[in-house]
Amino acid sequence: MKEFEKKLQEYIKNNDIDAQHLVFEQSCHSVAEAAQAVNGSPEDFVKNICLVTPDDQLVVAIVKGEDRVDLAKVGEVVGVEKVKRAKPNQVLEKSGYPCGGVPSFGYEAIFLIDERVMLRDIVYTGGGSDVSLCSATPHELVRANAGKIVAIAKGVEN
Repeated sequence: MKEFEKKLQEYIKNNDIDAQHLVFEQSCHSVAEAAQAVNGSPEDFVKNICLVTPDDQLVVAIVKGEDRVDLAKVGEVVGVEKVKRAKPNQVLEKSGYPCGGVPSFGYEAIFLIDERVMLRDIVYTGGGSDVSLCSATPHELVRANAGKIVAIAKGVEN
């Protein structure tokens, strides 16, 4: 996993991203595990839900740790009838990172950031492996991934 962490650290440095890369001894694969690692709460985290369009384009839906993504809303935003969750091999192939460590930036994709994410001062996102995270402001995530701020959380009035 170190190779993925190093790759992300280099991307942060080479692209002047204002983010802190953190590596832990324990798993950060789930939001609950990650919250425990940083002594935070699920509200401090974002999930990067990797989806694919019918023409095989990667879409990353970034939602707060306690939220779920509304696939129909994502489809509307990107202009397709249906998006599907990417399989683990597709996630690695398209993002360059394994499931459980996918960051919110650093690879080619359509990035959609739920409006509720923008209410946080700092958020934690995947750090390249299941034992690492990155922290950054939501505005830095938008800058880093050229993301579009939209309402994509399931069952949430934004």
